This record gives sequence, structure tokens and C-alpha cells, in this order.
Amino acid sequence: MGFSLRLSFNSSPLASLSKPRVSVQQCIKAANLPLDRRRHISAYGYTQAKVLIYPKHGSPADVLALHTHSISPPHSNLLTLRTLAAPLNPADINQIQGTYPTAPPFTSSLGTAQPSAVPGNEACFEVLSAGSACKDVTRGDWVIPRQTGLGTWRTHLQVAEDQVMRVDKQGLKAEQVATVSVNPVTAYRMLKDFAPMQEGDWFIQNGANSGVGRAAVQLGAMWGFKSICIIRQREGAEGDALKREMQDLGATVVVSDQELLEKGFGERVKEWTNGGRQPLKLGLNCVGGDAGMAMAKALSSGGTMVTYGAMSKSPLRVGAAMLIFKDLRFVGFWVSRWGDRLPEEKKKTIDEVLETIRKGRFKDVPIVEVPWSWDTKKEELLDAVQGTLEGFRKGKGIFKFGDT
Repeated sequence: MGFSLRLSFNSSPLASLSKPRVSVQQCIKAANLPLDRRRHISAYGYTQAKVLIYPKHGSPADVLALHTHSISPPHSNLLTLRTLAAPLNPADINQIQGTYPTAPPFTSSLGTAQPSAVPGNEACFEVLSAGSACKDVTRGDWVIPRQTGLGTWRTHLQVAEDQVMRVDKQGLKAEQVATVSVNPVTAYRMLKDFAPMQEGDWFIQNGANSGVGRAAVQLGAMWGFKSICIIRQREGAEGDALKREMQDLGATVVVSDQELLEKGFGERVKEWTNGGRQPLKLGLNCVGGDAGMAMAKALSSGGTMVTYGAMSKSPLRVGAAMLIFKDLRFVGFWVSRWGDRLPEEKKKTIDEVLETIRKGRFKDVPIVEVPWSWDTKKEELLDAVQGTLEGFRKGKGIFKFGDT
């Protein structure tokens, strides 16, 4: 099983699995094909895979490496998957750095020189082949990780059937499926689970043009909620364009973080909410620090502030008056823990969000595609990972897999 070659097929990559053994004629034909038309498979049905790995925590530029390994044909309840799209989330970077509460396991199962972990928590996969004991998933289906920590930054992988969940791919793009389980699900659950929101009620959020923020605006508008959306200050035409974009998504009011901190912001909130008679029940906070507390001050008595991020890396300093006299509630939400604890509820939420996408009622978050084919160099992938750490990006980075 020692040698491998690269072949190209005009049909789907699934076609290669029907003939695990490769003839001499195919070998000759493959050798004459240009690199961009060959597919990496082995003579005995083994799939060749490339994967980003890290043997220790640290800066992505220092610890990430590109590793090649072989995947045997699946048996029993195993699935061989080809990655179609995998986003680059800030949490993925934090896991590499060793600053996130959870991390994928370090293992030698990929044949690395030392135990290594695979980054990435979200992805859309295509099932290339399934073991004989698989019941709910078959070749050609699209699946996503059932829980976090699967390690998605790779061209192919093999997992047990119960580690993924099938999604109906009809009317969807791979990048839409790949990005559904974190940001839209976070927004959905925060709007549904923490305050008795009714049609006409208000919520306020910072980081409003983030993936979660855009999802919250759209879902809230669908459910009849009104929103005050806070974005980072941008000068001139750029800031005006972003405000219009957020309003087009369904935001009721869009203001900058500078406006939030100005004296008199509370009076403006009263104007928007009919003199305060329309309750501002819910705050969605991903910033923290003074900006987070300024937003909390705008909440109506009995309101709830849900924190799901801390981009400022500064703590929330809650004054006693907020707790005693306004009876505000401060809670946190971590979608990874929620989804791992309630996988069936997670599946229902994902299916509902995907259905709104199919119907054209939910606009995609802006993305920056990072092509990943068999010949993509490590440096190109690391540049994309590094870009996730930078502010004012044009969109969410996402690995888009081509000829792998």
C-alpha cells in the first residue's frame, strides 16, 4: 500500500470510489495530466489527505504545519468525508493559541512525528463513502460536525457516523452550511432563550455587523423585534454605507460606539422607544468593558444582558444600582457548551435557520474565500489564518476546497 498517484475524473469525486484499484492505463493517463486536473488517491482505495496541524499551543504562524496522510476505506460505522468549506473563526485561533476553554485533542493518529491537534470547529463535508453499519448517512450527503473540536481545517477526514449530522443540501451552498452552527445559532438562541421577547419589543446589541450581529438583526426583524445596533466608528462614506447596510438587513436604529458613549444617549433611547413605554428587554454583548456597561445602562428595568464575547478584553464592572434598583440580570452564553449539551435542539435550530436561507429570507454574511486545492502552499493558508486576527476585515474568512 506504499505508492499513490493523482488522477482526475470529469465527474464527481465520488466516482473514484467505485473502482478502488487503478489500472496501468489509468496510471499512464494520470501521469500525462496537468497537476490541476489530477486527484490524489491511492491504488488500494486509500484517500490521501492534507491537514493543518499544531503540535503545541502558540502563535498560528509559529506552530501550524501542513501534513499529508492516508485514510483507509471506511468500515463498520465510519464515514470518509471530503471538506467542501470550513470557516476561520476567532475561537479557532484562540484554540491554537491555547487561550480558549476547550481544545481539540493532541493525537498521533495522523502519523505525525509528535502528537498534534487539528484546528477548526465548523465545516460542510460531503460523504465520499460509508461503512456497512452506517444507517442515516450515505454517499453524496452533506454533513456538519455534531459537536465542537472535530478539527475541520483539512481536505478529508474519517469519523464515526454519530460525530456528524446530516443536513438537507437542497437549495444551499456549501459555505452557507459550513457557517450555520455558530453565529446564526448563537443569535437565534440569545433572542429566544433569555427574555420574554414579544412582537414590538426592543433589543440592543454591540458588534452588530459581526456574524452574530447580522444574524440577530435578521432573525429579530423576522420575529417582529426592533433593534438598536451599535457598530464601531467609521469615518465618512464608509460609516454611512455600513449603517445603510445594517438597516437593509432589518436594523431599526444604527449608531456608532462613539455615539453610545456620548452624554444623552439614554434620552435618545427613550425617543426611539416611545418615551420608554416600549421596553428594551435584551442586550447582546460581545465587547465588554465600558462600552458594554454603557449599553447595559440603556436597558429597561428587569432587562437582561447576555454576554457571548469580550472583544475589548476588559471586564464588565456592574454597579450595585443596576442590580438593586433596575433589577438587571447579567448572564453569559456559550453556544459550544449549549450545542454539546443539547445536540437535538441544536439540530432543530440549524434546520430552521437553513430553511430561512433556502427561502431567501436570510442574507449571507460577507465572506472572503480562501481557495484550498491539493497544491495550495502552507504559506497561503497561514496568511488567511493571520488575517482572522486583524480588524476591519472585508468578510469572514472561509476555506473553500477545490480539487483535493
